[in-house]
Amino acid sequence: MEASVPAELLACQERLTERRWRGLVWLTGDIESVRERGLALWHALDVTAPLWVGPEPPEGIAAETWLPAAKARTRLGGEHDLIVFDALSPGAGFDPDAFGALSGTLRAGGLLVLLTPADWGVRPDADYARLAAHPHAAEALSAHYLARQARLLEASPRTIRWPAEGAPTLPDWPEAAAPAPIPDDGDCLTADQAEAVSRLVKLRRRRPLVLTADRGRGKTAALGIACARLLAKAQQDGGALEILVTAPRPAAVAGLFERLAALRPEGRRQGHRFADAGGRVVFLAPDELSARVERGEAGGAGTWLLVDEAAAIPAGLLGQWLEAFPRIAFATTVHGYEGAGRGFALRFRARLERLTPEWREFHLSAPIRWAEDDPLEALTSRLLMLDAEPVAPHDAASATSVDWRVESLDALARDEPRLRALFGLLVQAHYRTTPSDLRHLLDGPDTRLATLGDAAGPAAVAVMADEGGFGADLAERVARGERRPRGHLMAQSLAAHAGSREALTGRLRRVLRIAVHPAARRRGLGRELLAREREAAREAGIELLGASFGAEPGLLAFWRAQGFRTVRLGLTREAATGEHAVMVVAPAGEGGEALAERLAGRFQALLPSLLAFELKALDPAVALALLAEGEPRPLDAAACRDLEDVAHGHREPALARPALQALIVRAARQEGGETDADLAALAAWAFQGRDTAWLAARLGLSGGREVDAWRRDKVARLLAGPALSSGPGEG
Repeated sequence: MEASVPAELLACQERLTERRWRGLVWLTGDIESVRERGLALWHALDVTAPLWVGPEPPEGIAAETWLPAAKARTRLGGEHDLIVFDALSPGAGFDPDAFGALSGTLRAGGLLVLLTPADWGVRPDADYARLAAHPHAAEALSAHYLARQARLLEASPRTIRWPAEGAPTLPDWPEAAAPAPIPDDGDCLTADQAEAVSRLVKLRRRRPLVLTADRGRGKTAALGIACARLLAKAQQDGGALEILVTAPRPAAVAGLFERLAALRPEGRRQGHRFADAGGRVVFLAPDELSARVERGEAGGAGTWLLVDEAAAIPAGLLGQWLEAFPRIAFATTVHGYEGAGRGFALRFRARLERLTPEWREFHLSAPIRWAEDDPLEALTSRLLMLDAEPVAPHDAASATSVDWRVESLDALARDEPRLRALFGLLVQAHYRTTPSDLRHLLDGPDTRLATLGDAAGPAAVAVMADEGGFGADLAERVARGERRPRGHLMAQSLAAHAGSREALTGRLRRVLRIAVHPAARRRGLGRELLAREREAAREAGIELLGASFGAEPGLLAFWRAQGFRTVRLGLTREAATGEHAVMVVAPAGEGGEALAERLAGRFQALLPSLLAFELKALDPAVALALLAEGEPRPLDAAACRDLEDVAHGHREPALARPALQALIVRAARQEGGETDADLAALAAWAFQGRDTAWLAARLGLSGGREVDAWRRDKVARLLAGPALSSGPGEG
């Protein structure tokens, strides 16, 4: 029999509607009674756009109103009046990413109904199966994350609680604030959105615009409105404008194309492409956009680029686009699951200042789907730590005033200020941090957190996980692709792609994240943290310390300086980042030195052929940094004579390529991994087959004769420098 909904709860929902707020209803108890009350709310509210999230739809729920949590991102850009989030039924669990994504789709007056057991947080739920790396069982993991969620909900004065036994506990809502003024712009819903659109339409050459906003402020819709107006102006002027759009995922810009199509109904929309008489708007994934820029097929005079969720894209790619497109705007969420907007601003500001000092910034603060001081927004931000911020150390100028500490995850889960400071540090430093990362931090098996900091909080943090330790039989089956146990991503990758069974049978500690507070950078804290953790790994019997990240010259130089060597590089760019994933290792315990040497040696032996074929489009600066890790081939008298003939005679450089390759590797090692643009260009010709036209465009030269003169001059200067002397590690 279906439960009845108390009148006071319905009245509470009406008050939320009056204030244009949203609320969270927390239903706790046994499965049967909680589901009954959830269904009672579903039918009593009689809304037009409800959504039930769970492993399967209850009886009486239309199929189109049900969604498994794993497909939450498919609803981004949509709107709902009621969301029931089932974290109680068999097979159900609390998916932090799904909860965060869907909460932002709830309209003003809507309710987010969370179903949980009465003792939520005592044990892991079904969603913890995604955390259970081999050989751990999900039910044996800790549940620090869920226990924290329960504590926060119990302590929140804005939570509507309806336990299995008893009446609902309702908040005492404050008086509604005065409604926001309606903007003069009929296409925009707030004055902030109207101002953002105005700035986008008036975007000037070499004056990039950075738009920042919290979730629900209409920044993506503002991009769409601006596109519509730019196409209208182009049509009026008799031209045809092309606007390129990029974001980590196509779904992130769905709102842009929806708004564009609504304002230009005469146009044709096909997925993430729109065209009409004024021109076209085209979405390109970051990797495709970067590849087109490198080939000279995108960018240049008169071109436009709009980048949404820029915080989730590496600064290197943003910098490439900044140089290629005269009119460019970056939009990003400051607090949200798409990326770390504040970290983006800190990392990218210096490049903006250097390349385009007249850049502008605008922040959208007024919410659109709900009113200011919305209870659900504040509660969701706290639960998922979307608004976590790092705390500056007391003595940021001194690296000697910080203490090393291995965090107790149980204690950390109960120390909210320290947890927020630590997670805020990770969010700010990394471009791909999601709500589920907090759960992994607190409950992931074999997870280790080490920090350097003072009384104010952590100034540097490293998050690590142990991998490997497989039996020989399982390692063989994994390497042959017959088994893929959960977790152990780096060890399995080295087995599958580098053929190393030892990476699975040995023990490897992977650095998942490392971050230093902006106020304490360039003080050696990252170096000290890695050195301490390498020693701790040795004492624990770990053979290798490893890490994986997007290949970028600066990062490669940092890890190389700490004694790490590259052992694998992805053959294709990651679509979301536009970068190739790279893996590095450093020896820690007994046996690690030989294993690291074998892995690095195999990679270096393979690298030249990869650069000639599969990686011929790799960024030359990255290629040069990787080549610098190798041992240069000896240059005998014949090779030296070949080089002299190229530099000072008329010898065709291609006929002395082996000697030139050896010279380039020696020079790269002399540079210490630092990027030499000319040397990188020469390496691109010698190892990647970049042709004369590419070199001319890269170097700003007029044609083949100037390129040939440049190449001979560069070889002559290398011969006159230290490149012919013994490099590091040579006798």
